[in-house]
Amino acid sequence: MSGAGADALVVLCTVAEAADADRIARALVEQQLAACVHVLPRGTSTYRWQGAVEQAQEHQLVIKTAADRFEALRAALVQLHPYEVPELIALPITAAHAPYLEWLLEQSR
Repeated sequence: MSGAGADALVVLCTVAEAADADRIARALVEQQLAACVHVLPRGTSTYRWQGAVEQAQEHQLVIKTAADRFEALRAALVQLHPYEVPELIALPITAAHAPYLEWLLEQSR
């Protein structure tokens, strides 16, 4: 394992439709805003929205990117996403396999 500091992030985002998940994943990778986007199968999200408790089936996008690409990724994701307020949570990668981290940073810059 190698320390990654604040060089890389895992960004989480959910979306209802598989087609939207695929479209967003492809766009982020094509624009080199992400090295990889892993789309997980639908799961149930329970949340409060506009004063009511809601449940929805959503796909989880796990987006791996360079930290210095976050603002560009955020802007693209907000534009591409069908939700009024999309989930967009960035978590720092504090340690990683050095060759993978090098690949991740190279592919998202």
